[in-house]
Amino acid sequence: MLKIIKLTSFCFFLILTLYQSKSFAENTNEEILTILNTLQKDINTLEKAVYAENSSEISNTSFDQNSEDVLTRHLLKLTEIEKQFQDLTNRFEEINFKLDKLSNRLSKVQADNQIRFQQLENYSNTTDFNINQNKDLVLKSNDQEKSLPGSSQPQDLGSISYKDTETKLTTQETQSIESTGTIITEEFSSEEKLLPKESPEKQYEFATSFLKVGDYNTAERAFKEFVDTNPDHKLAGNAQYWYAETFRIRQLYTDAASAYLEGYQKYPKSDKGPINLLKLGVSLVQIGEKDQGCLMITGVQKQYPKAKQSVLQKAKYEEKKFECKNKKT
Repeated sequence: MLKIIKLTSFCFFLILTLYQSKSFAENTNEEILTILNTLQKDINTLEKAVYAENSSEISNTSFDQNSEDVLTRHLLKLTEIEKQFQDLTNRFEEINFKLDKLSNRLSKVQADNQIRFQQLENYSNTTDFNINQNKDLVLKSNDQEKSLPGSSQPQDLGSISYKDTETKLTTQETQSIESTGTIITEEFSSEEKLLPKESPEKQYEFATSFLKVGDYNTAERAFKEFVDTNPDHKLAGNAQYWYAETFRIRQLYTDAASAYLEGYQKYPKSDKGPINLLKLGVSLVQIGEKDQGCLMITGVQKQYPKAKQSVLQKAKYEEKKFECKNKKT
């Protein structure tokens, strides 16, 4: 197209120069017509050539556009496939993570079951041994006892002789003294000892292990045994607190309140003293003793001003929750 424009402009420029020149004035009209016809023919041939070149260029550009469209489609498909692959890898990683969690839980459950089975076996063995030992003691005591008048087995009235019923006061007193001296007294424990025969620190750690696995019944027994065995140890206050916690977790608020109260009275200066007092107040409110509970909750700040900030903030929260400041405490 640029060539045609240049050619036409050149022709018009030529015509103008011919008009201006003197030689053009001398030419005839026929000569002018012939010149114009030849120019028109040249222009037509040039237009055909330029059109052919433009058509080839258009076809090339169309081909390039089609190829670019195909490439863009393929690129879009590739991006979609990449996104799908990323989603699949994310899901695969999530599934692997869940499987790892399940395997860890199963291993913990298996370990817990093994510990409990061992405890049950030890408990059954010790109980059988105690029962057999008690039977032997009873049999020995029965063999060693002397028969006194009136203390023998029941008999028929006709089989009892006069000599059996005849007694002398001095001999009877002597025999009774000897017989009472041979009586064996033994105290039987209501429950088997649970803590191992090790240091108090190891026993405390052993009792805490039941809390970690969620065995609150056994933890209750273990901490109670620790407090009874080591009442003056530095960890006795902590053990008393966790003993009360076993009741609170199981929503036995009355037992929890009595256990917290015992810990507050016996171990007020222990590490768990502030939180023990706070939990005592909360337990009292939960069993219906709101006035007493609020006294305990508000007393945390007064009795333990240097307690941890978390405990003091928790006490303020419980004050607002139970509306302790509205009452004249």
